[in-house]
Amino acid sequence: MILNIETPRLILRPLEISDAEAMFAMDNNPNVHQYLWQNPTKDISETIQIIEFVQKQYVDNGIGRFATVLKETGEFVGWTGLKFVTDHVENGNTNFYDYGYRLNEKFWNKGIATEASLAWLNYAFQTMRIDELNAYTHAQNGASNQVLNKVGFNFKEEYPDKEGVIWKWWQLLQSDYKNKI
Repeated sequence: MILNIETPRLILRPLEISDAEAMFAMDNNPNVHQYLWQNPTKDISETIQIIEFVQKQYVDNGIGRFATVLKETGEFVGWTGLKFVTDHVENGNTNFYDYGYRLNEKFWNKGIATEASLAWLNYAFQTMRIDELNAYTHAQNGASNQVLNKVGFNFKEEYPDKEGVIWKWWQLLQSDYKNKI
């Protein structure tokens, strides 16, 4: 997949196997997984499998999560991006575009999630011209809920997962996005 998106501070590019070490360091951190099923990655081979899975999504769906790196240093910040969800049902939905991100803890509270999110919304609605973008967050993840609200997502409802954990379902429609830009 040949696509790079740039923001003032970031380069958003397809994940590569060479990102595995930095991505493993992020996903091995229990703090990063506080609102993600509390299941940190235990071995770098898991990370390599995830990257390979995402690379297959690029081929199958034309989109997937992207490495997010600092322009200034080339440092891996985490991943951000769009995913076409076909592999599970979430809040009664499948075959939908999902926006998501995960950042290394040392990059939290620096505006990076907001900056990347705005770039992805622009790409989703202006370039891909999708009609609807969804996102879901752990109900108690105040930081992520704030980012989604800040960039224009509309909170739709709370719902329980199969373990009874409460999640928030967010949505942004093409028509609402056009009214916000």
